[in-house]
Amino acid sequence: MSASKSGTANAPVPDEPEPAAAGAAVDEAAGAIGARPAAGAELLAALLDGMDAALCAFGADGTITHWNREAARILGWSPEEAVGRRGFAGWAVRAADAGEVEARLMAAMEAPGRTVHEFALLRKDGSRVLVRVQSARVLDAEGAPAGVYCAFGEVHAQIDLERSIALSEALFDNASWGVVLVDVDLRPAVVNIHALRALGTDRASLLGRPLGEHLAQGVDQLEGALHHVLAEGAPRGINEIWVTLAGPADEPPRRRCWRNGFVRLSSPLAEEPVPLGVGWLFHDVTEDKLAELETDRLRFRSGQLHRAGRAAAEAEDPMEAAGIHLDFALAGFADHALIDLMEPGGGGRLIRTAAAPAGGSSAPVTGGSIPARYPPGHPALRAVDRTGSVRASAPASAGEEWAGDRQWPAGVVHSLCTVLRSRGRILGVATFLRGPSRTAFERPDAVYAESVSALIAASVDLAGELKRGKHLPG
Repeated sequence: MSASKSGTANAPVPDEPEPAAAGAAVDEAAGAIGARPAAGAELLAALLDGMDAALCAFGADGTITHWNREAARILGWSPEEAVGRRGFAGWAVRAADAGEVEARLMAAMEAPGRTVHEFALLRKDGSRVLVRVQSARVLDAEGAPAGVYCAFGEVHAQIDLERSIALSEALFDNASWGVVLVDVDLRPAVVNIHALRALGTDRASLLGRPLGEHLAQGVDQLEGALHHVLAEGAPRGINEIWVTLAGPADEPPRRRCWRNGFVRLSSPLAEEPVPLGVGWLFHDVTEDKLAELETDRLRFRSGQLHRAGRAAAEAEDPMEAAGIHLDFALAGFADHALIDLMEPGGGGRLIRTAAAPAGGSSAPVTGGSIPARYPPGHPALRAVDRTGSVRASAPASAGEEWAGDRQWPAGVVHSLCTVLRSRGRILGVATFLRGPSRTAFERPDAVYAESVSALIAASVDLAGELKRGKHLPG
């Protein structure tokens, strides 16, 4: 394999006297640090052998003056075998390439800055290795070129390093996932643009500050995951965390679902693995999760309607069938449910007829012939006036009296009232109630409640017809 390519670094660096030139340069360096020349030479040898990069130096005549331990590891030639040879010809490079390689290396004596080359060298066992070489001239005390030093490494190792750097830059510039590097104190140290957009903040406000300043809910779960990664390593697979982003008090909270992956960062230079922090990668999957949850909810509610219909068909008493529909509707939907029927005779008042507590079965209310004392503007009365559904929630400042004033069980903070309507007549109101552990009723909840109310209304209507002694067709 012949010499392949060469180039010059983008920006030349000032020439500096290097301690690799010869004994005079070593003596000068040793005198500068107040040490004997021999001590300076030992220090120089220790520094050269401790370098991660392979390094060799040539005098002005092309003779090798320095050869460190990494160069010996890559090529297999010991310092004793390399130092004193003139050039690489005949031992570390093919004869056909020797002239070109030597010319390129020694040309650095006439050029300021660093030059970069790639060519093949020979190992002691006869195999070849492609190396990337950075070379620069060495100046003596008078500023005249006195030799060349070369730092080189295997090309595949350089490519691996460049690939790692390119990956890091791509993650922080163009990644479609949020990427945050968190230090051992769980404070963001580096963050990419996607993560800033997801968190709704800027880099200056995020870096070095606790995550709790940006997350109103979910921060405990996230920090717990970060602690686990620091202590035991990344968990298998990915996990999902629901968070609520902190924002202005006058704006509704932003609840998001993030799909997260974690990697523990450890220093490659430490003798023992020392965690430097955690690489946190996340992706917003809120829309997908909401669609998935809605699909599951619809499937469950459809199944409940089906099961309720089959159970109600076996009931001999239509009011029992109405209670069955109410019981099945409560599962996963509300904490309490009530049935208020219109007062017989067209009085326009509502009479509490049945109630279904959470975890129990609906039962007729004792003294159900007494009209409920609903105040004007009560959600049940508004539902009758509108012939539709009415949703209501307690204000944040409301206490226990909010539910009591509306004749509802203690602890209720959300309500949904739907009319019971059959054959063009309003028969009453079905009320579904939730406690503070649940969210407020939404429009999809009202649609489901209306479907349940239609079934309840049909059973109530049938019960009324039977009570009046009317015979139904068939």
